[in-house]
Amino acid sequence: MNKYAFTFCGTDVEFLSSGALFWPARKLLCVSDLHLGRSERYARLAGALLPPYETRDTLARLEAAMAQVEPQVVVCLGDSFDDAAAEDGLDDEMRLWLTRLMAGRRWIWIEGNHDPGPVEIGGSHMAELPDPPLTFRHIAREGAAGEVSGHYHPKARVTGKARPCLIYDSDRIIMPAFGTYTGGLRTWDAALSNLMRPEAVAILTGPKPIPMPMPR
Repeated sequence: MNKYAFTFCGTDVEFLSSGALFWPARKLLCVSDLHLGRSERYARLAGALLPPYETRDTLARLEAAMAQVEPQVVVCLGDSFDDAAAEDGLDDEMRLWLTRLMAGRRWIWIEGNHDPGPVEIGGSHMAELPDPPLTFRHIAREGAAGEVSGHYHPKARVTGKARPCLIYDSDRIIMPAFGTYTGGLRTWDAALSNLMRPEAVAILTGPKPIPMPMPR
């Protein structure tokens, strides 16, 4: 089974093993923190040479997740590009690939702290997306309910290995980073543990999503 189904704020959703979230009733696929163009940004700003394959790998995994559920709406929860110039740094092949994925469906770029401005590649750019009973935004807000956010790149450890994970409680979902070159914040970090209720659950990515009490 390569997905984990659960109910959030009265809404049935599915967490895919890839790290994407699917809302079947809306045919909506949500991913967070793609950080496209990270290796290009490192080279541009720091002269650091990383293998320039992360955009290709991220788009391939995104395409596979989309093929799994065939969404009509795709929501990218911010930090989709590693900085404001990273979109311009995409080579023609990656730009065409992304354009092909966007074709024929509603595509929404939520602004993040890395990419606060609109992109020229297409789609809609929004500060946040309210779609009751859920609201999609980049960074969690205290006191929010029905919130789906990203930003923190949560990770948890099982059998000695830390894996990206989704965490959720009755009020909020925090998504894992979908991008290939992304680090992560352990769930016991105060930035996450102070946001989540004591009963919060972590669902680890991998061949089979694994639910567990959120490690603190």
